[in-house]
Amino acid sequence: MTYRIVEIEVTEPLPKLVLKSGETGFAFLLRRKGRAIGFLMRSYSEGTILCPDMLSEWIVQDLKTKLLQENIREELLPSVQGHLSFPSLTVAICTKDRPDNVDRCLKALLKLQQPRGDRPPQFQILVVDNAPSNDRTQNLVASLSQVCYVQEPKPGLDFARNRAIQETKTELLAFLDDDVVVDRHWFDGLVEAWQENPDAAAFTGLVLPYELVTDAQILFERRGGFRRGFEKIRYGKTLPGNPLYPCGAGIFGAGCNMAFRRDVLLHLGGFDEALDTGSPLPGGGDLDIFYRVIRAEYSLVYEPQYLVFHEHRREYDKLRRQYWSWGLGFMAFVVKSYHTDPLQRSRLRWLIKWWFKYQYHNLKQSLRGRNPSPPALVWAEIWGGIVGLFGEYGRSQKRVEQIRKQFS
Repeated sequence: MTYRIVEIEVTEPLPKLVLKSGETGFAFLLRRKGRAIGFLMRSYSEGTILCPDMLSEWIVQDLKTKLLQENIREELLPSVQGHLSFPSLTVAICTKDRPDNVDRCLKALLKLQQPRGDRPPQFQILVVDNAPSNDRTQNLVASLSQVCYVQEPKPGLDFARNRAIQETKTELLAFLDDDVVVDRHWFDGLVEAWQENPDAAAFTGLVLPYELVTDAQILFERRGGFRRGFEKIRYGKTLPGNPLYPCGAGIFGAGCNMAFRRDVLLHLGGFDEALDTGSPLPGGGDLDIFYRVIRAEYSLVYEPQYLVFHEHRREYDKLRRQYWSWGLGFMAFVVKSYHTDPLQRSRLRWLIKWWFKYQYHNLKQSLRGRNPSPPALVWAEIWGGIVGLFGEYGRSQKRVEQIRKQFS
């Protein structure tokens, strides 16, 4: 299976599209005057022809409200005028032994760093090489004068993230995973979010697929992928209508594309190094920092124009492990929060009950063929949650303490 990803600017004449041999569907990123406003997926038979009238009908049917909102926004709200008042920014890419990914990520990022050669860079770039087994990433960065490099010998993503906090002095610190590519309006999106919310402590953005060339990638994206929608959201102390808020921290965004005020990260003590530790516990660090930002009574802003494209797992086995790691990381975060935040314990207990009930419902629907996720993926997430609930965070704390002693 292969879906062709097509960008469509709705203010221009719509194209005529023909599904090529080997392609089984289309995925459309819709823009209005460059701004991302929607993402649509649909399967078709080989050789299908989509004429402009068919596309127009589909777009209007699914996005008529969003198109109206964008028209009103353009009429009533002033556009962002330059970046002169924007705080200083460092973009950190934390990586381990994936120089090809880093190279691809940097190529897109460098185009935004200095779009005009007669002006200073709009932000700094730092690559944090986490416990590398070779010097390929170091050699790559050495060839790029605009990019800084540092090694963090202690293995674990949150060790690398905290090293970025130590190494930088800028007011804002953004984090990108090495398997993303920034959109051409990524920096403008972050500027827009900050100018609309200068008091916010954290920002997250939209994550869309970089490619849809395997069954696993299409399956993941059809289930929702990393998408959190195309509406701006400002999260604060409460969220009316959500009784589990803010414990269900997955609503806030994805760790592959996030930014923070550096002073807030320092105030909160940085990332929890017992989460996102690699193979034993490959997750939870982003959920934890989002939750702690909100619990400290700061604001977090989700901005869809702050957009990246993520390379999803191509292999089914790796996708299944990702679902397992989601369950594991989520429950490890919940257990950690239960012990460190007593005021939220009743809500966290409720969250655990809700989560397992929700997953059981998903499993039943999947077994009946009414859920896009195969039973194996749903069960992988459930099993990860069980492991995370019963002691994984405590075991991870002990492993991390041994790592610290080893490198002290």
